[in-house]
Amino acid sequence: MFVKMSRLPFAVLASFLFLSPAAAEDDNAALCAEAEERYVDMFGHPSADEDGVTVVTMYKYRFCPEEISVPVGTTVRWVNVDKRTSHSVILKDLGEPESDRLFPEEAFEFTFLSAGEQNYLCGPHWETQEMIGRVTVTD
Repeated sequence: MFVKMSRLPFAVLASFLFLSPAAAEDDNAALCAEAEERYVDMFGHPSADEDGVTVVTMYKYRFCPEEISVPVGTTVRWVNVDKRTSHSVILKDLGEPESDRLFPEEAFEFTFLSAGEQNYLCGPHWETQEMIGRVTVTD
């Protein structure tokens, strides 16, 4: 049976076209759980067990988590857990140069020395894949 889309109420039509915010959050949570599994497979322990750093994984054109909050003096380590794709990190608001391309299992670290919000992005994927993240650095 075929349904004319023009006769469906707008709310029903919109539900076909857009994910609800809750569905998008569920998809992101599932993706980040998968990224963590890849991290454990690669390094033999959870990312939270890393000493002296906060880990952000790069997986399937996303940063996991996309937003973090850390105190001043924290070192953030971005780790590529993809199978084949390379990524980079640009600390846009700090004017730092783009990191080298990070291939699977490679990492980049940066220590945040001042408070504030710092946006960062993946050089090759921020425009096409919206691979963007944020660190909120607190006193």
